[in-house]
Amino acid sequence: MVHLDVLYWRPGWNPSDKASFRLRVAEAIAGDAWVIDGSFSGLAFDLTLARADTLVVIDRPRWLCQWRILWRSAFDRDTTRPDLPEGCPEQFDWKLMKEAWRYDTERVPVIEAERLQYGPDVPVVRLRRDRDIQGFLESVSVHGE
Repeated sequence: MVHLDVLYWRPGWNPSDKASFRLRVAEAIAGDAWVIDGSFSGLAFDLTLARADTLVVIDRPRWLCQWRILWRSAFDRDTTRPDLPEGCPEQFDWKLMKEAWRYDTERVPVIEAERLQYGPDVPVVRLRRDRDIQGFLESVSVHGE
């Protein structure tokens, strides 16, 4: 599993420069089999989608995303997570809350435009509920063994 947040963020939540981030992404997807967490459209989606055989979109309701951000910022402050880089502790972030709330109207159209540009033939699987996600994971596990 490749977490794009880990490749992008530097200690103290400082962003990477675009060139070094794209190089880390290219190295991470150089192999034959990989799973990417995140799109980073505008920065690396063209790299990952061009090599993808499937795009899985986890499409959760806004209220659930908001709740999970609040929960993590309140209760996961002292935990180590594989999807966060070293030196970037969980914290409350109004900007993230706003981005998550506006995701459907501001980010989804941009991501969809990039999908059509860089991977129009890549099959898309949209998962909206926990049972959809679980069923997908079970089907992949069966086929991948």
